[in-house]
Amino acid sequence: MLVTNYTYNVSQEEFEKMAKELAQAFAEVPGCLWKIWLINDESKEAGAVYLFKDAKSLQTFTSSPLVASVLSHPALSNFDLKERDILTEVSEVTHAPLKETTMI
Repeated sequence: MLVTNYTYNVSQEEFEKMAKELAQAFAEVPGCLWKIWLINDESKEAGAVYLFKDAKSLQTFTSSPLVASVLSHPALSNFDLKERDILTEVSEVTHAPLKETTMI
């Protein structure tokens, strides 16, 4: 799993427009099973939670041109990208959608 946080310096409407323009590119990332987009306009913070089918897919993604373009975007800064393992058994107890996925 990848968890990201960053700040943005545009209005929420502009941020959402940027996100909509990039959504399909993220939907086509090989090995990415899903992405949840996060935002807190009050603090101008955003981020995402991604689930990948395996560690190789995650590593390929983090070194991709798509990630490089986001990291260099002038409206975005203060990036924090963290890879995390999943506690599968307890996550399933709390209804995480993991049964149909291949885990790291």
